[in-house]
Amino acid sequence: MDMTTHPESRTTSPVKQGFAAGTSLAAAILLLTVGVISFFQGIAAVASDDLLVIGVQYTYQFDTTAWGWIHIVLGVVLVISAIGLMTGATWARVVAVCIAALSILANFLWLPYYPLWSILIIALDVVVIWAVTTWDTARD
Repeated sequence: MDMTTHPESRTTSPVKQGFAAGTSLAAAILLLTVGVISFFQGIAAVASDDLLVIGVQYTYQFDTTAWGWIHIVLGVVLVISAIGLMTGATWARVVAVCIAALSILANFLWLPYYPLWSILIIALDVVVIWAVTTWDTARD
């Protein structure tokens, strides 16, 4: 087949380049959102470290200060990687996926304390991982 007539042989269209850039910017904004929410979640846990969780047949009282500090640190690293993604740094893509995966794990373990926030952050982390891993840097 002649290379000049095959549609895939042409240079990447501006629409595709714009979509790739938009996806990366959306991932960075979602990562920034997750980082800020995690940071505030950690502050809430540190400020109110005696939390009573009552279930159907059990009552547990936990000191959540350590979990709060974990979420504060995760939030700060998520914000730093979001800023890196906005600049287009390759290291930020790797860090974003790794930290978002750690954030999913931390929030899964955090479910008994703040279930709605944890579910929100887990969902946002999944979207961030999808957006960062599907972004094709060759199209930029």
